Amino acid sequence: MPDRSSPSVSLPDDLGYLVIEGVIGAGKTTLAQLLTEAVDGRIVLEQFKENPFLERFYENKDRWAFQTELTFLASRFKQQKDLGARDLFHRIVVSDYAFDKNRIFAHQTLSGDELQLFETLYSIMEPNVPTPDLIVYLQSSPERLMENIRKRDRSYERSMDPAYIQSLHEAYDHYFRTYRKTPLLIVNAAEIDFVEHEKDLEVLLHHIANADLDGTTYVDPVVERS
Repeated sequence: MPDRSSPSVSLPDDLGYLVIEGVIGAGKTTLAQLLTEAVDGRIVLEQFKENPFLERFYENKDRWAFQTELTFLASRFKQQKDLGARDLFHRIVVSDYAFDKNRIFAHQTLSGDELQLFETLYSIMEPNVPTPDLIVYLQSSPERLMENIRKRDRSYERSMDPAYIQSLHEAYDHYFRTYRKTPLLIVNAAEIDFVEHEKDLEVLLHHIANADLDGTTYVDPVVERS
């Protein structure tokens, strides 16, 4: 969690479930934490550390992709189902992933019968998870993503293949270019730092609080620094 506190922000009543998305290293968990603090909400974080196959996946993707994706699918489904439980203390829920990310990753790592089985399971689960009121997509660049991955220095990410990040970057951009399921705020995050620069965070929180809940909106916080 970032050391400094976030500026407070008020969200409209129709924003009760927000999701922060982006490729590995985009800063989605950090922004989810800052946003949750700013709105005094409840946070839901992806439990990637509990996936026993993740480190092995990064060592040998072909060998461990199927186990990794199915474990994530089951874990995320359980978390999403639990969101239906009433929270008497928090009106707003913020998550650092969308259930849709299961398909984005699976189509990068699986093929043939494994992908078909994954799709079958996903199609059974997906109608039973809550729909976000808004998704915030942190659109970065492969170079910035790799820089952020190196900075956080997780042991199993030290051998991260830039080609894999490039592939995920293209897959995410393609997915959200055609995304129509919920309101979507696409943020150009390649040249901002909402941890070190408070102005970047303020601008970003302002756009989230005032997001157009009808379709897709594009935001470039860099042009609003001055």
